[in-house]
Order: sequence, then C-alpha cells, then structure tokens
Amino acid sequence: MQNSVKATVDSLRLPTFQDFEMSVPAAHEEQSAIATILSDMDKEIDVLEVKLLKSRQIKQGMMQNLLTGKIRLV
Repeated sequence: MQNSVKATVDSLRLPTFQDFEMSVPAAHEEQSAIATILSDMDKEIDVLEVKLLKSRQIKQGMMQNLLTGKIRLV
C-alpha cells in the first residue's frame, strides 16, 4: 500500500513495478518447499469451502423445515 497511487481508488502503475526489488530464495529446494506449502494450503482452503457450502445447505434445509412447520421447537 505504501507504493500505491492515491486517488479515489488505490491503484498500482507500471512504473511502480519497474524498479521494484523482490527477494527470491536462491535454492531450488527452498522454492519447491514454499510451493508445496502453498499448494497444500490451497487444497485445505478448497476442502474448507466445500464444508462451508454443505453447512450452509444444511442450515438452509433446517430453517426451511422450521418455517414450514415440519419441525417444531418446544
């Protein structure tokens, strides 16, 4: 954000990136390890998103049963 251009909406412009310095691990093994960790995180996020979707569907079904009177809470 410190390199963003201030306007109505923050934005980044090409000249900002032309002189941008970025550190990259020199060892291929370290790069592979980082990539593996990020891939594992992506897989875990996908699994959690599926669980969240299922939970929302179950909640919607339960709310529908309550609203239609099929299930009553006493």
